[in-house]
Amino acid sequence: MTDRKHSPKLILFTVMLVGLLGTVGIALPYPVLAPYFIDYPANELTHFMGFHPKILLGIALAVYPMGLLLGSIYIGALSDGYGRKKVLSLTLIGSVIGYGLTAWAIYQESYVFFLVARFLTGVCEGNISIARAIAAELHPEIDRTKALSLVYAATYTGWLLGPVLGGFLMVYGVAEVFLLAGMGMLLATLLVMVLISKDRPEDLDDTPFWQSIRRNNSLTLLKHKEILPIFWFYFLYSMGLNAFYDFYPVWFVDYFQADGKTIALATVCLTLVMIVVSSTLVARAQTRFGEIKPILVGGLTLAILLLIQPFLGYTTTFVIFAIIGGVIALTNGMIPSFLSHYFGHLGQGKVMGLQTSTFCITNVIIAVIGGFLSILDARWVLLIGALLVLSAVLSLWNNRHSQFELMNKSSQT
Repeated sequence: MTDRKHSPKLILFTVMLVGLLGTVGIALPYPVLAPYFIDYPANELTHFMGFHPKILLGIALAVYPMGLLLGSIYIGALSDGYGRKKVLSLTLIGSVIGYGLTAWAIYQESYVFFLVARFLTGVCEGNISIARAIAAELHPEIDRTKALSLVYAATYTGWLLGPVLGGFLMVYGVAEVFLLAGMGMLLATLLVMVLISKDRPEDLDDTPFWQSIRRNNSLTLLKHKEILPIFWFYFLYSMGLNAFYDFYPVWFVDYFQADGKTIALATVCLTLVMIVVSSTLVARAQTRFGEIKPILVGGLTLAILLLIQPFLGYTTTFVIFAIIGGVIALTNGMIPSFLSHYFGHLGQGKVMGLQTSTFCITNVIIAVIGGFLSILDARWVLLIGALLVLSAVLSLWNNRHSQFELMNKSSQT
């Protein structure tokens, strides 16, 4: 899609940098929101209309991925026709505006405006599928799995730095954390404008915008029966993974009386190992075993770890978090590689958009359900997450033969 005036390595480096900065912006608020809603002095935002703060937190956690869902359905697919650079630049600018509006809502203590701002930010940050599409299209100059795993490593680095910065900068104010996130997105915008080449005119589509919106979206891929087994695996897997991501901070606050710094340190244990595994082991594992076997083994291991984790003590939890991080990185790295390899001919932007939109819709579902369940006990949410991951593994295991047949057909053509 993009014109190769720059070397593939420079393009990959730029995409990694954009992914890093973008994820820092996304991750900054995560260790902030749970303490803000649960432990901070009551205000009109965190006690809107007398609702329980955990219910309000669950809704707030759900609104962002709802926007991300809408954006990921269309943004990746639109970049297939209107150009990676143009769509990525516009959506990054939208993210900057969204973070600024979120900070303003906190200053005004307006829960409704806070939700609107988070939704807008989420819509714009559906552009993560574009970065992955650009990386996948560097093949064969750079191996597809290697490029995607390095982009994931950069993303995990963002998840490492973002919560650390958010947790330690929370003392300066919650709104200020969101403003800092906006500055990170602004820097990412400048990098795209300067270092990503323009798209080749022959690759662009002159279809009218609204017609393109209607026809070109990631959900149209579901009419292809071959993609359904991996889709349903990823749907259940993502719901379980999001149960862990969204509610381990709540569990930390409830059981360990943790503050933002403690949650940030736990996230460091998780993401540091994710970075190492994604950048060094994923491509090697794919070369030796393919994608399906590591996905099954990684998913089963993750389900077992998530079942154990809620009953561990404070110190042991940090060790388990590190192991969980490695397993997540291995499994996550195989999924986009499989989708890009066997379904990329349907449009890399669409394919990556489907993965992102699936992750988002499961985030919305589990955030709402988990918000209510966490009032009873946050461990219930974590245990349900473990069972969902286990059901994902069983689903793919039952369909493993169709996936192996798909891989064999691809190798013969």
